[in-house]
Amino acid sequence: MTNSHETGAVHDFGTGTASADDPIDGSLSAIVIEIADRNGARTLAGALENLIDPPPDALSMFEAAGPGTPWRITAYYGDPPDTGQLHASLEAIVGGSFDVPVPRQETVPDLNWVAMSQAALPPVRAGRFTVHGSHDRHRVPQGPGAILIEAGEAFGTAHHATTYGCLLAIDSLTNKRRYCNVLDLGCGSGVLAIAVARACPKARILASDIDEASVLVARENVKSNRTGARISTIAAAGLDDAELRGSGRYDLLIANILAGPLIRLAKDISRAVEKGGDLILSGLLTEQAREITATYRAAGFTLKQNTRIAGWSTLVLRRV
Repeated sequence: MTNSHETGAVHDFGTGTASADDPIDGSLSAIVIEIADRNGARTLAGALENLIDPPPDALSMFEAAGPGTPWRITAYYGDPPDTGQLHASLEAIVGGSFDVPVPRQETVPDLNWVAMSQAALPPVRAGRFTVHGSHDRHRVPQGPGAILIEAGEAFGTAHHATTYGCLLAIDSLTNKRRYCNVLDLGCGSGVLAIAVARACPKARILASDIDEASVLVARENVKSNRTGARISTIAAAGLDDAELRGSGRYDLLIANILAGPLIRLAKDISRAVEKGGDLILSGLLTEQAREITATYRAAGFTLKQNTRIAGWSTLVLRRV
């Protein structure tokens, strides 16, 4: 798995482990997959980033040359996997739901490939929120729904179905309720905490991640989006942290991590959410949703919504 940490956020399309200023030499390779269906492209890109080792150093997904053309997934590797084995792995994950195109390997020229993959990422609209990079600042209205997130070392540009599903859930829930005490568990880039801060200006928000590099990136994103006064960012494993325990019970908790950690953390999360509080869970494949739902029902939650996007599920539950 790309991310085995208890509260590490799910990788998003366009993430990279290098700085956008780093030149990469011609030894880098790219695995390219082209597919006509957008949902199929999202499923394959998510599998490459989250379910297959080794994960790519960066990945982009965009429509090759405009409407009606195939979607192009480009995964960048310093040491690329065998394309035949990769094809077989992707077919096993998809389980026959659609035909997986055969990947091909390309040599990447001596270019700033991280910056190029960032530039390929279009803005993502999710309810009232529009997540965009600085390269699109000029064409995205800079109102309260605009969230600036660069593709980089942390995960959360909203191109992945899990982050997108969480943003839709935040938009829907905050249209009906104003939250006061919020935890973004496994915050990655901090995009979900920032979205809550925009929707609930009076909320106190904690954003935590086990990965210290992600926390640093989230902290910078919080500052650049002018939400630093209301979002605290900390490095913490799970919920076993004095600051998390000392913040009282949360009326909204968001955990966009993976199915295994979500199951292991169910009792801790149940104790952390107040009665009547809401819980958003993501980072799980659609076929894992039933087990997660059963686990959280046993922990005192009732399922309010299961949003399925490109093979991934986002669950909204309420503590009873």
